Amino acid sequence: MTGHESTPTKVEENFQISGITEPTVLHYFQSLNAGKFEETAALFAEDGVMHPPFESGIVGRDAITRYLQQEAQNVKAYPREGVVETLEEEQIQYQVTGKAQTSWCSVNVLWIFILNKQKEIHYTRIKLLASPKELLNLRR
Repeated sequence: MTGHESTPTKVEENFQISGITEPTVLHYFQSLNAGKFEETAALFAEDGVMHPPFESGIVGRDAITRYLQQEAQNVKAYPREGVVETLEEEQIQYQVTGKAQTSWCSVNVLWIFILNKQKEIHYTRIKLLASPKELLNLRR
């Protein structure tokens, strides 16, 4: 997969995140919620990193696909709003807040995306916004 098969131009028109218009970020949530994990991983740069809660960084599209297939089957993301910031080296950071829903809980989440100048996800970190007690209850 070259990463161009899943160009983020297929964003549903009714899918919106307040403050975010970047198709790559919008497509990340759409493909994730649709269970199209290869499509989600294709949005990452070849050496892109996903840093989920309770995990170390997962590097590369194949590893990200495998991780999502194992861990995200019953997860739905409900992003609400975001902010954009330009970083050094032509990278852009998007911070999106919302909720993640599993079959057994719902939790507030902050997603941080850093896109390279090719609009590929260079890095994403998923942070759970919960109290320490709530976080302990989430650990498996």
